[in-house]
Amino acid sequence: MNLQFLQNEIIAQAEGNLRRLLAIKQIKVRSTRIFTSGARAKSVWSKLKSAGSVLSEYFQKKLQIHAIYYFHILKYSKLMNELQLKYGCNPNQKPARVFMEDGTDLPITVLNGKPGYINLLDALNGWQLVKELKEATGLPAATSFKHVSPAGAAVGKPLSDTLKKIYFTDGVELSPLASAYARARGADRMSSFGDFISLSDECDEATALLIKKEVSDGIIAPGYSEKALEILKAKKNGNYCVIQIDSDYVPAALEKKQVFGVTFEQGHNFLKIDESCLSNIVTKNKNMSEEDRMNLVISLIILKYTQSNSVCYVKDGQAIGIGAGQQSRVHCTRLAGQKADNWWLRQSPQVLGLEFVDGIKRADRDNTIDVYIGEEYEDVLAEGKWQKFFKTKPAVFTREEKRAWLDKNTDVAIGSDAFFPFGDNIERARKSGVTVVAQPGGSVRDDQVIQTADTYGMAMAFTGIRLFHH
Repeated sequence: MNLQFLQNEIIAQAEGNLRRLLAIKQIKVRSTRIFTSGARAKSVWSKLKSAGSVLSEYFQKKLQIHAIYYFHILKYSKLMNELQLKYGCNPNQKPARVFMEDGTDLPITVLNGKPGYINLLDALNGWQLVKELKEATGLPAATSFKHVSPAGAAVGKPLSDTLKKIYFTDGVELSPLASAYARARGADRMSSFGDFISLSDECDEATALLIKKEVSDGIIAPGYSEKALEILKAKKNGNYCVIQIDSDYVPAALEKKQVFGVTFEQGHNFLKIDESCLSNIVTKNKNMSEEDRMNLVISLIILKYTQSNSVCYVKDGQAIGIGAGQQSRVHCTRLAGQKADNWWLRQSPQVLGLEFVDGIKRADRDNTIDVYIGEEYEDVLAEGKWQKFFKTKPAVFTREEKRAWLDKNTDVAIGSDAFFPFGDNIERARKSGVTVVAQPGGSVRDDQVIQTADTYGMAMAFTGIRLFHH
C-alpha cells in the first residue's frame, strides 16, 4: 500500500475528490468533513497510520470507504497518469492538472517539490530541446527556460578562463554537463533569473553545485546522482522542484490543445534537424567550417522550441542571444543581437575590472553590469549611487570603446525560424559578428537578402524549413 501517496492525495484533493468518489458508493458526505483542511487531514492521517495493519478494516468499519481506498491504490500505484496542480497560468485559473488522455503513465516523476503549470511547460519543452541537441552534436546539453522560451542553451564544450569568470563557476570542477549548464545560464543572466533547467544527461554533482548558487524554480533530467539529488533537494528550503523524465518516452503522433473551448489538433513536430539542412548554400561564399555547421544546427534546434517569431545567435556551441516572441522579424534580430552584444561586452577589460562592494548579491551584481554596459549607465555611476555597488567609481564605458570591443567578436552564427524579408536583418546581424546564416528562404526579396549577405562575405544556407512554435 502506498500510504504516503494516499496521505498526499487526501491533503491535496480532500473534499472535492472524496465527495466525488463517495458518491459512487452512495455514502453520506458527512463523514468527509474531517478532510476539509490540510491541518485536519494531517490529524486524521496520524490516526489512520496508527491503525497499522488494520488500516483497511478501519476504513470499512468507521468510514465505510474501503472500496474507494482500493480505487486510489489501484489507480495511482501503477497508473500515475495525472498530476494535480495548485493552479494554471494564474492563481485564479483553477482547477488545474496535467494528465495522459490515453490513460498511460505520465513520462515524468516528481522527486521533490511541487511543479506549477508554467514549470511543466518549460520542463517539457526544454527536455525536447536538450534531447535533440545531444542527438545532433553528441555532447551533453542544457537549457535555461523562462515563460516557455529558452533564455539560453548550450552543449558541453570546455570554458575559457574568461567564461569561467563571467559565469561564476569558481569552486566547481566542471564536468561536460556542468559546462553546458554554465553556458546556458550564463549567456543571458538577467533573463535566466528564476529559470527552469533541462539537462540531456543524468545530473551530476558538479552541475548540481552550479545550480545550488543560482535562483531557479526547478530542473528536469533523465536521472540524478545520489549526491546531486541531495544538493538539489536542499534548495529553496527543501521545496526546489526536481523532475525525472523517462528518456525513452515518445509522444503520440497527434497533439491537441484548446483555445477558448475550441480544440486544435496537429501532428507532433518530429522534424529532425542536422547538417543536411544546410546543404543549400545560396551565397557566393559557400565555405562553412564544422564549427559553423554545428553552431547553425544548434541555433535551429533552439528556435524549434522558442516562441515565434524568433532569431538566435550562437557562438562556440552556445546561444549568446535569443530574440523570442516578436511580431517583427527585424525586432527579433535586434533584440537577440543586443543580448549577444551584452554577452560579449561582459568579457571586456572594462567589465572584468569592475570592483564590486563586498557582500553584493548575485542578482544585484548582474543588474549592475547590465546597466553599466547600457545607455542608462548613470543609474549606477551617478554620485550617491555608485557607492552602493562599487568600491571605486568606474569610468564610463563609452560608445566608442564598446564599438571597438564589439568589432572583435567574430565567427557568430545566426538562425531564423522563418525567412528574412529584408536585408536589414543581415545588416544588424553583421554588427554582432555574424559570418554564417541559416534561414528557410522563400521571401519575394530573397535576392536582396542574398546580395546583402554577399556584400559582407557571409555564407548563408536556405533550409526550406519553417520552425514556428506557439
